[in-house]
Amino acid sequence: MNVLVRSHYLPLFSRLGVYKPELLERAAYGRQRELFEYWGHVASLLPVTTQPLLRWRMERAAVDSWGMIRRLQEERPGFIEEVRKMVAELGPVSAGDIAEPRQQKAGPWWDWDDTKSAMEWLFYTGEITCSTRRGFERVYDLTERALPPEVVATPTPEPAQAHRGLIKIAAHALGVATEPELRDYFRQSPADSKRAVAELVEAGELTEVSVQGWSAPAYLDPAAKIPRKVDATALLSPFDSLVFERKRTERIFGFRYRLEIYVPAPKRVYGYYVLPFLRGESLVARVDLKADRQGSLLRVPAVHSEIGHDLGGICEDLAGELLRLADWLGLSGVAPPVAGDLAKPLKAALNKQK
Repeated sequence: MNVLVRSHYLPLFSRLGVYKPELLERAAYGRQRELFEYWGHVASLLPVTTQPLLRWRMERAAVDSWGMIRRLQEERPGFIEEVRKMVAELGPVSAGDIAEPRQQKAGPWWDWDDTKSAMEWLFYTGEITCSTRRGFERVYDLTERALPPEVVATPTPEPAQAHRGLIKIAAHALGVATEPELRDYFRQSPADSKRAVAELVEAGELTEVSVQGWSAPAYLDPAAKIPRKVDATALLSPFDSLVFERKRTERIFGFRYRLEIYVPAPKRVYGYYVLPFLRGESLVARVDLKADRQGSLLRVPAVHSEIGHDLGGICEDLAGELLRLADWLGLSGVAPPVAGDLAKPLKAALNKQK
């Protein structure tokens, strides 16, 4: 999604403020790789140290293929292995690099869609990984060539150990969470997650707690620090871990959030690409945003407040965050907001801060 900025860049901006995106690119695709692409709760950039903990998923994927892959396996035996050999021979390589130059020679055998599907399945099984990107296009290589040698050499943990490791990462990230929320962070199965949580509680690596207003038991990372107060302002990506699990977001913040990208325009309530705005300990507003790169402006088609919050304070902080975002994106400024109950006061706050 590039209506504003590619999604993986935004969470770091939310937490760090203005930073150089090339630092993230270097961490993900540079010589000293610290991150790699794989499936977390969605397509994610993950620390390379988590790769061994996800090998159980890669092994399961190898025997649990989806419809397109089953068709390829049935109709074109050997095709996927041939694609793997091509990656081994030519990599780093994209699907287009393999399919398009050879299409005239080999006809439908090197159909782009089939090649891309084969590569995505090999990516899911962990045999290949994303070595770099050309814009939005993945460039693949063998995992053993792309990842740091020390990661490749790390012994594969037993699945139960890996599940516990992933739950611990989720608990550290979420602070306090129910078992389904810990499970969702890396999309583990209920059986695997429940077993891992029980084992971690027994080992003293998770603490079972009750949270006022929650009907289900919760689990606390014993190392979690509970501040007296949270003083933060941030525009959040729709895919940010703070808001991605929508039921959790609604229970904690009283903020019902749905992404309306696929809703027909006349039926949208808040806008096309709406970011929640965090102020202090509350989600206080929703901001529909668009980067107009040709006009060099950050556009605000709509901005709506949540009930019960100080509108003046919201607008002052939100104006500052929008100006920082525009500057980070290399835009010359923020266009006046168009619609929503915060449009007029936010416009005044923006004019004041320019």
